[in-house]
Amino acid sequence: MRRVLARGAAGLALLSLAACAGGSGRGWHGAVQCAPYAREVTHVQLRGDAASWWGQAQGHYPRTHVPHAGAVLVFRATGRLPDGHVSVVRQVRSPREVLVDQANWVPGRVGHGEPVVDVSGRNDWSQVKVWWSPIHGMGKTVYPAYGFILPRG
Repeated sequence: MRRVLARGAAGLALLSLAACAGGSGRGWHGAVQCAPYAREVTHVQLRGDAASWWGQAQGHYPRTHVPHAGAVLVFRATGRLPDGHVSVVRQVRSPREVLVDQANWVPGRVGHGEPVVDVSGRNDWSQVKVWWSPIHGMGKTVYPAYGFILPRG
């Protein structure tokens, strides 16, 4: 089954997205997972699957729908992202575009300065598209997101 999944960009996406749980920090082939990476970079002390971070943050960390450098962008769980995903905002380019650092969006890799754009109708970051480096362009998939968790201090 792994051989079938590993073929082509679609297989890479499935391997990458399946390895974004918040467990030990290591996923497929020893790659750093997204949640432990975001925790280490931001010092946001949340555990578990990436998608659970939004709910866990309530009452502990500020949450917003406006991007801020250093914030954690939290993706909802979907069929393609069963554990959700988190990335760290490196730079806000505009109200609808940020650059993020993220682990394991591409399997086994930490990406730096990768674009994410808000494609939601209300500019609330509830739907986003993400840079897909294997094609050197924005991916076609629209991913649902919760918003941004702001680290303390």
